[in-house]
Amino acid sequence: MIKSKTFYNFDLARVPSPCFVVDEVAVERNLQILDRVQQESGAKILMALKAFSMFSLAPLISRYLKGTCASGLHEARLGYEEFTGEVHSFSAAYTESELWEILRISNHVVFNSFSQWQRFQPLVQQARVHRPELQFGLRINPLHSEGAAPIYDPCAPGSRLGIPATEFAGNDLSGISGLHFHTLCEQDFLPLERTLDVIEQQFGELLPQMEWINFGGGHHITRDDYQVDALIARIKQFKERYQVQVYLEPGEAIAIHTGILVSEVLDLTHNSMDLAILDSSAACHMPDTLEMPYRAEIFHAGEPEEKSHCYRLGGPTCLAGDVMGDYSFAQPLTVGQRLAFDDMSHYTMVKTTTFNGINLPAIAIWNSETDALRMVRQFGYEDFKARLS
Repeated sequence: MIKSKTFYNFDLARVPSPCFVVDEVAVERNLQILDRVQQESGAKILMALKAFSMFSLAPLISRYLKGTCASGLHEARLGYEEFTGEVHSFSAAYTESELWEILRISNHVVFNSFSQWQRFQPLVQQARVHRPELQFGLRINPLHSEGAAPIYDPCAPGSRLGIPATEFAGNDLSGISGLHFHTLCEQDFLPLERTLDVIEQQFGELLPQMEWINFGGGHHITRDDYQVDALIARIKQFKERYQVQVYLEPGEAIAIHTGILVSEVLDLTHNSMDLAILDSSAACHMPDTLEMPYRAEIFHAGEPEEKSHCYRLGGPTCLAGDVMGDYSFAQPLTVGQRLAFDDMSHYTMVKTTTFNGINLPAIAIWNSETDALRMVRQFGYEDFKARLS
């Protein structure tokens, strides 16, 4: 089912190919839903830059959200330099040189282990002298899995992410003002509710000592069927019970259903079935389709054999598995024809690569209400060369 519905009447010929096109109206609609959660629950919502870091939309995003969260120094710098509000940083492990910079520009810094928290105390104390408002937290791991894909499950056995409750015994929490957990992936409220129950059971003695709790990301709050009212009620209950500030840091929820990837048919061949080679690549431009994996929808296309003409669509790289999937169309494809992959804002631009020297897609912003279109960025050889040595 197509999700980025505002693009049904978008003329694909208006942009170069390949090209990511993001509808700023759809982004604002998502932001308004998130702002309602903030206003009615008292939570603060940050944007996870790891999912969507389109800083050309920073003025719009910053009107609604309270800041950004980063997974390392470069994301923290982007949040600090281009967005407004708080910057929260977490990394599975910090280097000393990067942590020094992170301490300079972040509001919250979350550690993944007691060993790193203890090792870097000289830096922490020095940073506090200059920035006494700086807050520190620890990432916890409730060992409660809710995700279906093991690659995205931080609570899987042997996970390197977060501290289990048993590891808190005998450790000093002086200087720690908050706890952070991130256990969800593209999920609705009920997995969060079950996770909170486990966290209250395992970490209940620690929660009253804290000033804030960060519920992490993976919340699909802006999805049509998300239980927004239940989320608001649970946040309010949690805040009142423990007298803490609650943070959420969704990434996809800002960008889902807001964009497409325009692609062009380069060649049509046959090898036991009809094949089409596109100028976009699953491996280079939408790697989640291979990692998750999942099948991206295409406007006006159907499942295999659903319509009269079926093709296996693949990218231009030498990777044999650079395949988007099998799709059917009412009419035969033609060389030069444009196709639009649906829901291509999140975890696409942030994950693109130039493997095989494949060019990065251009980026455009469209306004579905005014029909205004502006090209944000186009890439070329120099972008490819700059990543090499």
